[in-house]
Amino acid sequence: MVVESLFHPISAEKKPMRLFFIGFLYSSIAVFLSLWIFENQASFIMVFLIVIACVPLLYNTIKLEESKDMVIVGRRKLLREHGKAIKFLMFLFLGITLSSVLWYTVLPREVVNTLFDKQTKTISEINNNVSGNATTQVGRFFKIFFNNLKVLSFAILFALVYGTGAIFILTWNATIIGTAMGNFIRQNLASYAGTFGAVNIASYFQVVSLGILRYMIHGIPEIMAYFYGGLAGGIISVAVIRHHYTSKKFLTIVEDSADLVMLSIFLLVVGALLEVYITPILF
Repeated sequence: MVVESLFHPISAEKKPMRLFFIGFLYSSIAVFLSLWIFENQASFIMVFLIVIACVPLLYNTIKLEESKDMVIVGRRKLLREHGKAIKFLMFLFLGITLSSVLWYTVLPREVVNTLFDKQTKTISEINNNVSGNATTQVGRFFKIFFNNLKVLSFAILFALVYGTGAIFILTWNATIIGTAMGNFIRQNLASYAGTFGAVNIASYFQVVSLGILRYMIHGIPEIMAYFYGGLAGGIISVAVIRHHYTSKKFLTIVEDSADLVMLSIFLLVVGALLEVYITPILF
């Protein structure tokens, strides 16, 4: 791909903001291609098209991060170096997410129902699972944490088995979060219009801002956790492919991956705490 040749991980580390626009572009193209060619299965095909576009960048990123393990000494220094990759990957994720928000908000309802059908059903299942038997905040915290821990486990497993497999889990979650945000925005815009008539620009931006903030407050640490977990699994996978398991540095690679997994679990705890104790106060 032409775009792929323009955005190597090294250049992405220097200008991470560009990855936001790349994620937005990939997602928008996937939306229109899935509706045009595979309309009945658009909600799944959209995700796969985004994944196909992102795989080359993610694979080159994992190779770069694994090579850092071979030359950099010091676990803290390695974590700082990995943080550069996480930063631009987060911008990529935000681009995909906000593209989903935009198209969910502006497309006709019948198109939205087709395009985000599977995501909407998944959100409903997650909400029922989290709120099912959780009568206290502590119970809700553990429900959310263990649900997110399951997603993290899949991200690590997919990365171990497929190398870049975690990008599927992350892209799927980006479209789910985008669907939740878009639904919040559409419902509140309709409510404003029903109460006060036509929605003015100030009201529109207020609703959009609230919709984004409501999910990003706890969503950012959770997605960072999945990226760190996916990177941990991917580094091990690439090390095996390159036969670095015979190297003296393989122990460093394993320790580094373990550090990334521990950091990802910590971020999941932070995300669950924010979702249970902070987000309800603000919204």
